[in-house]
Amino acid sequence: MTDTIFALSSAPGRAGVAVIRVSGLAAATVYRLVARRDLPAARRAVLVRLFEAGKDALRGDAAIDDGLALWFPGPHSYTGEDCLEFQVHGGVAVVATVLDAIGRVDGTRLAEPGEFTRRAFLSGKIDLTAAEGVIDLIDAETDSQRRQALRQAGGALGAMYDGWRDRLVSVLAHFEAVLDFPDEDLPNELFDQIYLDILGLEKDIALHLDDKRRGERLRNGVRIAIIGPPNAGKSSMMNMLAQRDVAIVSEVAGTTRDVIETHLDLSGLPVTLADTAGIRDSEDAVEAEGVRRARRSAEEADLKILVLDCQALPGHDDVLDQIDSETIVVMNKVDLGPGSTVDMGVFRSVLAFYPVSVRTGEGVDSFLDGLADAVRGMLDVSDAPVITRARHRSALEDVRHALLMSQSAPLPELAAEDIRLAVRSLGHITGSVDVEDLLDVVFRDFCIGK
Repeated sequence: MTDTIFALSSAPGRAGVAVIRVSGLAAATVYRLVARRDLPAARRAVLVRLFEAGKDALRGDAAIDDGLALWFPGPHSYTGEDCLEFQVHGGVAVVATVLDAIGRVDGTRLAEPGEFTRRAFLSGKIDLTAAEGVIDLIDAETDSQRRQALRQAGGALGAMYDGWRDRLVSVLAHFEAVLDFPDEDLPNELFDQIYLDILGLEKDIALHLDDKRRGERLRNGVRIAIIGPPNAGKSSMMNMLAQRDVAIVSEVAGTTRDVIETHLDLSGLPVTLADTAGIRDSEDAVEAEGVRRARRSAEEADLKILVLDCQALPGHDDVLDQIDSETIVVMNKVDLGPGSTVDMGVFRSVLAFYPVSVRTGEGVDSFLDGLADAVRGMLDVSDAPVITRARHRSALEDVRHALLMSQSAPLPELAAEDIRLAVRSLGHITGSVDVEDLLDVVFRDFCIGK
């Protein structure tokens, strides 16, 4: 980490204020050359005039802008290195000129995506789970996503995994005692305690894994597919939920030919909503492909909203086969009358059943409340640390497998090796072992300047 990196850390484009971050050994030199002052007091904002750097910097018109500067000497900074921040006016020309001035200082270069946070990890300021929490916090679109990301960025998940790792290290130490002193008359209670510790930890991890992927769903958003026959009101339902015209609404059957998706905030909960083609038999090749995609979207969804026209229920057998325990049935167009009769036994297994009129709003509030409750039940909205990524889950499954193997190992040497594998797998989650091969994967989705 010999290079000093710099980047625009606020959003690009025209803005009231832009934040430019510098980190590394040359940060102090940048300040002296660009601000033409001695370093200010640590962690105290000072008003400065910024100037161009380089061989032409001494000319009279070299001033760039007036702004604020903050100095964070290492190791008490975000990256653990000397850090500098300039807060300047957010005009495109101002930002470009300040970045150019910093880049003219020897030993500086533009930062790569996520490099500031990567340096924070390499300096021991945060672990990998906290780093992932940072990018989740940046990407959070709903309040529930923000809360989960903030817990993880604050180290809650890493602290739990580190606690488990400490327990495994203690178990391994007892195994090492057995292996290093085979002639000693070690008490039987020691072996009993070792296996009780292994069993207890395996149960804790199994419970953590048995979470119905709530944390991952909250991070990525619950996928909801709106399905049903043609002209039942699916596209109207989509537009009503999105509160804007996302899908074309028409009385012509088969208007929707492809899956149309949109992201929305449902009472603070993240949802990806998909409007699908009307499900029916069709000889039209394009419509038949749309129906195939509709069925696939329903299969991949976490939750389905089956929209039926209460005025035309008979003949929907090709749609009713989509009903299961993760289906909310909406009987639309109740404003037109009581509609057709149907055997309610068909809907016995559904999650919920609502008569509504999307056109008039009748029954819609009750449906929205029920939909929000259903989504909330699929997500983690507690304060407990949860699994948020597939790589965490994979590593924890490896840990649990190693612990199960250790309990049935015929020799202490083999059991100890299983525990070592478990310790290493836990370390891969937080980065407490060599994980250089994982770093590019973890930081590839970061924005430049973070």
